[in-house]
Amino acid sequence: MQMTGYISKQASTHRIAHSAGLAMLLFGSLSGGAYADESGVSYWLPGRFSSLAATPQVPGWSWAEVYYHTSVGASGGVAAAKQIQIGRIPANVNVSLNASLNAQADLVLLNPTYTFATPVLGGQLALGVIGLFGRASTGIDGTLTTAVGPLVTTRTGSISDSLTSVGDLYPQATLKWNAGVHNFMTYVTGDIPVGAYDPNRLSNLGIGHGAIDGGGGYTFFNPAAGQEFSAVAGFTYNFKNQDTQYQNGIDFHLDWGVSQFLSKQVFVGFVGYAYQQITDDFGQHPILGGFRSRVAGIGPQIGFLFPVGDMQGYLNLKGYGEFAAENRPSGWNTWVTFSISPMAPTSTVTPTRRIVNK
Repeated sequence: MQMTGYISKQASTHRIAHSAGLAMLLFGSLSGGAYADESGVSYWLPGRFSSLAATPQVPGWSWAEVYYHTSVGASGGVAAAKQIQIGRIPANVNVSLNASLNAQADLVLLNPTYTFATPVLGGQLALGVIGLFGRASTGIDGTLTTAVGPLVTTRTGSISDSLTSVGDLYPQATLKWNAGVHNFMTYVTGDIPVGAYDPNRLSNLGIGHGAIDGGGGYTFFNPAAGQEFSAVAGFTYNFKNQDTQYQNGIDFHLDWGVSQFLSKQVFVGFVGYAYQQITDDFGQHPILGGFRSRVAGIGPQIGFLFPVGDMQGYLNLKGYGEFAAENRPSGWNTWVTFSISPMAPTSTVTPTRRIVNK
């Protein structure tokens, strides 16, 4: 009975961890809605990881879809940076901008992933790629003043545009290890800049340059008590944008999630993130200084597990309210994730018949 109970818990753990963990792993960069670095646009999207990020998965193919919405605003340097970029304002021109920037994005991410059954370095290897499509819109309202020596020019008004197209591609690899209730993970991902991008446009779904990101994570998951905590940290190195000769600094990010299972099918909890640029940008207008950005966010989450034929379905809803932003628009964002993955076996014990000798 003890062995059967243990294996039943293990199977349940795999079903929960794989379905939720897969969905928490898939989020890549969304340049249409993630703002920092050059013109306030970064590769890394805070909130990519959350609960059950480092738990093992069931081998085989899986598929996840995410609907992501964000609404953000900013003023000062962020609005100035965008105007400087699209206006091609040279470094010898003094700039003063009293303006506000507002942006929204509605995006869909698609992520196929294959998890290998054969261990790699004693862990579980998974490879995937993320693609996205959707719509982004951006607007700036205010007054721009430029000066070269005694010549001063002032413009007042608003500019805006929107774009519906596809974004960059984001390959990713993860390697995970399990030791009872403790789970560990390392990952590497990056940006292949093939999405819609124009340096003279306010709204883009590509970022115009490559990037590579790597880090590690930990998940504590006790299925008997239904308690879980996860944290994933990493660094992003950005390559130079050849269209603008601008290179973003190195970014550090931390995503976390905590949850309590109310049953084997439902959990609730909280998610959060912290994002901090740790080195200066290169190629920016002097008025912007180092233009290091930061932001933090926190919010609720709820997840549901259910069968889809002979597969495991998973639905997660989470949202973040942002604060402590610097050189980056802030606001709120919501995520709706649906994934399908292989169903873990309910038992790995072959029933045996007891033989009674009389």
